[in-house]
Amino acid sequence: MLIVFIVKHFTFLHTQQNRFFERLLLFAGISAVCLLLASCGVFSTTYDIGKGTVKAATDLTVGTCKVAYNIGKYTFLVVMAPLDWAMTQDIESIDGMSPKEAIEKGRVKNSPYVVKGKRYVPMSIEEAYRYSEVGVASWYGKETRKLKGGKMTANGEAFDPKKPTAAHKYLPLPTHVRVTNISNGKSIIVRVNDRGPFVDGRIIDLSSGAAKQLGFYRKGLTKVKIETVPLK
Repeated sequence: MLIVFIVKHFTFLHTQQNRFFERLLLFAGISAVCLLLASCGVFSTTYDIGKGTVKAATDLTVGTCKVAYNIGKYTFLVVMAPLDWAMTQDIESIDGMSPKEAIEKGRVKNSPYVVKGKRYVPMSIEEAYRYSEVGVASWYGKETRKLKGGKMTANGEAFDPKKPTAAHKYLPLPTHVRVTNISNGKSIIVRVNDRGPFVDGRIIDLSSGAAKQLGFYRKGLTKVKIETVPLK
């Protein structure tokens, strides 16, 4: 019922820009709902967002939460990680709280955070709507394969290196962006759900799976164009 309420509430917003904002907030809200309900038995629902462009289905059982949705031809599966999992990055604090506390309270989206003593201030949702950048992309994920259990992204999701996801220092979490490999013209849409890369000269850290789709997995680095994807 809570998710249904969220969806109905956002139908009052009508402009294209507000529709983009509401989708960002909706997917962040779903993550918060997952954390709240994952220990409360079984809950499931399906719903359409907008005019059928984005469709999602949730499956919440004890200790798990999965949200699946489509953006065009791309399918995304969001799995919330147990709060006792280690994080992919050594984030010291988010919004003045410990990372796990901020995740539990839903205070991650574009809150300031600290890594290795440096404070990062993410862009606003309005700025994210207009975001486009060209720069160097890297990839991560290989280091997590041999770990027992799993790793948690900066917004509480289970990190899966095979999925089309990415880390960005300043975009709100989550945000969807189109990434185009300038060297070969290949392009995919990824879900930004993590923070990084914390290396000078790099603007985005893609999952190893996304790097393979873009054709630079073996090379390691490539020049890309990033554009925010409005969810209509």
